[in-house]
Amino acid sequence: MKDIKVKKVETKQEMTDFVDLAYKLYADCPYYVPDLEMDIYDTFNPKKNAGLEFSDIQAFVAYDEMGTPVGRITGIINHRANEKWGSKNVRFGFFDFYDDRAISEKLLKAVEEWGKERGMKKIQGPMGITDFDKEGMLIEDFDQVGSMNTLYNYPYYSQHVEALGYEKEVDWVQVRIDIPQETPPKYSRVAKLSKEMFNLKVKKISAKDITQEKYGHKIFQLLNTAYSPIFGFSSLSDKQIDSFVQQYMTLVDLDLVTVVENEAGEPIGVAITMCSLSKALQKAKGKLFPLGWYHLLKALKWKPEDHAELLLIAVHPDYQMLGVNAIFFDDLIPIYNQHGIHWAETGPQLENNVRELAQWKPLNPTFTKRRRCYQKNID
Repeated sequence: MKDIKVKKVETKQEMTDFVDLAYKLYADCPYYVPDLEMDIYDTFNPKKNAGLEFSDIQAFVAYDEMGTPVGRITGIINHRANEKWGSKNVRFGFFDFYDDRAISEKLLKAVEEWGKERGMKKIQGPMGITDFDKEGMLIEDFDQVGSMNTLYNYPYYSQHVEALGYEKEVDWVQVRIDIPQETPPKYSRVAKLSKEMFNLKVKKISAKDITQEKYGHKIFQLLNTAYSPIFGFSSLSDKQIDSFVQQYMTLVDLDLVTVVENEAGEPIGVAITMCSLSKALQKAKGKLFPLGWYHLLKALKWKPEDHAELLLIAVHPDYQMLGVNAIFFDDLIPIYNQHGIHWAETGPQLENNVRELAQWKPLNPTFTKRRRCYQKNID
């Protein structure tokens, strides 16, 4: 085995090596959408990442015999998720490496040992602290551009982890749809019936609703309830909700957000969508300065891309299967056409969530970009 050394990130230079590695690894890849540097640094900062109140995290960097960074990984223990699911899991994330088995093996081994030292019995990943972090190793469709909220990796990644004894735990797929010129009659009909039968209505929220009426908090509390049964999910804390409201709700064009309320004025469904930032993030190359901010602002305000990212869609359990999703589509399809949005893509959705995937059928969906969470016993 080559002389690869894996170090815990403890110094400023080691953290810089950790952050910079992916930018170098994917420098010539036209499909990779980079994270902003500041977002990666904030992940490890307790003052910026409220998830660290109930999670442990440790970054590692692999160096070759010349001292050059050749790989990175993080170990994560979400104690809240482990308690909820009755598990003792350590997660791995931020897993990037050059195509050398010695590198990937030593990085994963470092997290395995780190987890075992803390009483963990199984390793799983790629995953983040929360279900809103990027998760799932890409195993198909490597020739498609990624998005701001998904992982991209080279084809050899899965070959490495499978050779090291890792097996499938769950798969996610993304759904791509072409936006029709007219709302499909089935959606219009179901939306009308659902509104009438269950006293539901569409609410288009404003910046004032978010900042003064705390509507952003209501939305994320709804997400906590709706996503509770989903694989690996742990409820967001109030501090995390504060962070996500600032992160998502201040960026999106609120015209592309649809909230469905019941007769009491309570949000029971939400679809948060936005114009894609993939090209802007590629141009920014991970940096807001000197010109990264310009590319992002241009994509958000002046010259948006022609496709949308369906970031978050959730319906309260009491209202699922009652036509709420049809209300979303009935509202958003005309708006997408007004904005010149020709197609849209969801984030990763669990392949076994049959009800969720079935809702797209009237739009002739394409299922694409399969991602996998791997697992391995380490006790």
